[in-house]
Amino acid sequence: MSTDPEPTQPSAKLPSPPSRLSAPPFHTCGGLHPAGSSSAATGGLLDTLRMGIVMLDTCGRVVLWSPLAEEMLGWSGEHIIGRHLEAIIKPWASQGAKQGAKQGTKSGAEPDAQMAEPSEAAGPPHGRVPPLGSAERVMAELLHSGCWAGVLPMRHRDGHTVVAEVRASLLVDGDGKPFALASIAEIHLLRDLEHDLALLDAVFDTSPLGIAVFDTDLRCIRVNQTLCRMDDLGAESHIGRTIDELLPGATGEELATVQKTVLDTGRTVLDLRTPALGPNGQGVISSSFSRITDRAGSVLGVSIVVMDITDRVLSAAKVERARARLALLNEVGATLADILDVDRIARALAEALVPSFCDYAGVLLVRAVPRGGELPRHSHIPGTPLVLLGTATPPGDVHVAPLLQSGMVITFPAGSPFSEVLTGGPAWLAEAPSDLRADLPVMALDPRIRKAIELGIGSALVVPLRARGVVLGLLVGCRAAEREPFDNDDLALATELSDRAGVALDNARLYARERHSALTLQRSLLPQHLPERPGIEIAYRYVPGSTGAEVGGDWFDVIPLVGGRTAFVVGDVMGHGLHAAATMGRLRTAVRTLAGLDLTPDELLRRINNVSGDFMQTAEEPMMATVLYAVYEPSTQRCTIAGAGHLPPLLVSCDDIRYDCSVRRLELPSGTPIGVEEGEFESEEFDVPSGSVLVLYTDGLVERRDQDITTGVDQLADVLGHRYVSLEDACDEALATLVPPLEPDDVAVLMARLGGLPGSNAACWEFPAEENAVHLSRLHVQQTLAAWGLAALTEVTILLVSELVTNSLRLAHGPIGVRMVRGTSLLVEVSDPLPDPSLTRTAVHDEDGGCGMQLVARAACRWGTRLGPLGKTVWFELTLPNN
Repeated sequence: MSTDPEPTQPSAKLPSPPSRLSAPPFHTCGGLHPAGSSSAATGGLLDTLRMGIVMLDTCGRVVLWSPLAEEMLGWSGEHIIGRHLEAIIKPWASQGAKQGAKQGTKSGAEPDAQMAEPSEAAGPPHGRVPPLGSAERVMAELLHSGCWAGVLPMRHRDGHTVVAEVRASLLVDGDGKPFALASIAEIHLLRDLEHDLALLDAVFDTSPLGIAVFDTDLRCIRVNQTLCRMDDLGAESHIGRTIDELLPGATGEELATVQKTVLDTGRTVLDLRTPALGPNGQGVISSSFSRITDRAGSVLGVSIVVMDITDRVLSAAKVERARARLALLNEVGATLADILDVDRIARALAEALVPSFCDYAGVLLVRAVPRGGELPRHSHIPGTPLVLLGTATPPGDVHVAPLLQSGMVITFPAGSPFSEVLTGGPAWLAEAPSDLRADLPVMALDPRIRKAIELGIGSALVVPLRARGVVLGLLVGCRAAEREPFDNDDLALATELSDRAGVALDNARLYARERHSALTLQRSLLPQHLPERPGIEIAYRYVPGSTGAEVGGDWFDVIPLVGGRTAFVVGDVMGHGLHAAATMGRLRTAVRTLAGLDLTPDELLRRINNVSGDFMQTAEEPMMATVLYAVYEPSTQRCTIAGAGHLPPLLVSCDDIRYDCSVRRLELPSGTPIGVEEGEFESEEFDVPSGSVLVLYTDGLVERRDQDITTGVDQLADVLGHRYVSLEDACDEALATLVPPLEPDDVAVLMARLGGLPGSNAACWEFPAEENAVHLSRLHVQQTLAAWGLAALTEVTILLVSELVTNSLRLAHGPIGVRMVRGTSLLVEVSDPLPDPSLTRTAVHDEDGGCGMQLVARAACRWGTRLGPLGKTVWFELTLPNN
């Protein structure tokens, strides 16, 4: 295995170093250490360059050898001192060899082939000029000119070539003895450093960003031309001045404060945005600050990089404005899409525009729109009255808001921009107060508008609200003078908003018209007034659904029955729309008709169900309805109720001791809804304490999507558990508590306070089926009529009672009951256990009987029969005197 050749020591005495050099030989200096040693490293630029120092005598022999030279070339001082320069310098063989030497040095390639050490006397042949780069040539030029600079290929101890930059000078010591001092540095490190410096200079001088460097006193020491152009100052005007001297004012003070903080803390500040540099200050700049330190960590100053971001800020602002406009457009569209009320649409549109789009907004509509009327077929004429329905002003405004009251009527004279837009002209835009005063003659305006302009309106726009080519009104927007004025983009946005709002307003107008027609039909099918019944107080409410133009099929009714009895009905036809309303009207008529037959509640529902097929619109749309039918008998204070799939009624009882009332849910056989084939219905009788309130209602009052319907019934019971001054108050409280503002279903509620008849207004007797029954009945009837002051009716009443009791004696074999009730008329009832009703027939001239029912039919104002669980009852009514 070969080893590196070692240079032999010279036999002659080596020359001593210059006598007056204060430093000892470098290779024996204990105070210096190789680069990378912790004690010697300073992190400076020379450490990066790794510059070695070599001292030569005039013969080219090495006298001193620095540690960095040893580190660079691998030769220790004891091996190289005293040797000729030829020992470490290679001649340039060729351009390819030179390039190879450079590549080997930089890339760490395999060392060159071992070369034999030259002898001490080695040199060029006699008479020949030393080749370029040879040791002899270098020394000759150095001794001749006193200095030498160039690039030399130098031999590393391990054999590879190290290309170095060499600088040599001829020096003379105090004794006049000459010597050569050379510094060597690896060429690739030097070239890298030069490349980096050149790159930094190029970036600094050609960068589109403004760059400035400040020293530790925060005074400018270097600035590029870009920054000079930014602040319109020459480079010489920057040098030596602080940043607040360069930029007087708030911006300079802010930048100086940040600069001082960065110098003290070392914390980098990025993208600090301030007004642009220069005398006009137009635009925006972004400044970034960083502290400058050398490789040893010493603070050298602060750098500032400035970028003009005016275009970027303007582009971002433009994008943000576009995004905000799109968001506003979507928000308004989504808001108006869910509203079918003209007033609410106008308010929502105005409120959506303030303050994001403008400071003041108003929606003015022609009168036909909020009323649901027909729009004119021709263009509006100047002076057409407009109704101000929607207004919005900034929060806390106390000047303009009082001038713009919702509902006020405003007219605009011919020739004004408002009138021009209303009569079919294009949208109007005033970008400055001067445009406002030029286009709006102040004296010709409404005083309220004139006052608004005087309060500082800077810009305004007016766009038409159109639908199907017809102008419905105007959308007006204004901005204060201190705000950015409207531009054409804002006008385009307002036009798009008005188009969407116009369609929504027209839909709401049509909805209002259709809903009004539907409600008119439905209300015409509901009771127009309720009868006053003795011993009964009634209150009711009907609330149509708040959403959709289609009405529902909820209904209620109070039907007077014979004998002072009263029927209470509440029902709900499934579905919505005119079909449901029409079916409700037919069903109500059928119930009222059958109620006149004095049927029991279950029998009435059964007959209604049997004919329910006639209520169907089509075979594909079967009719289905829920009904609750109750009959109250005030003389006995009993209530008979039957249901057809309807919610159970509530009975509220209050006493004079407790403040709260007890609420009882009347449990009934549920029954099947009307429209179900072979439905089953049952009646239940309940005793009703005097003064109790019977409450009937539809599902719209208690049913919610997010809760069980029984929960709603319990909530209604809680509301009714309090004592109220009147039934009207109880109805209002039930609706206010249970019905939300936008209830989609109809609501019907009927409350009846049930009481008995006064004792002096009713009388009843029961007689055995004996011959004296007729006499006894005549006697009691005569005495009672006399006590009631109805002696004028005695004769006809006794006649009719005698005929009816006689019929019962002939046909029945059980007790006979007689009852009289004084109310708005005189009611008389005769009951017996015979199940067959009495029939009228024409008696022949020689018959003694058979004409009793004919007499009743002719003498009474009303009469009839009804069947009960114990038999039949024949009744008749007589008109009271003076009625």
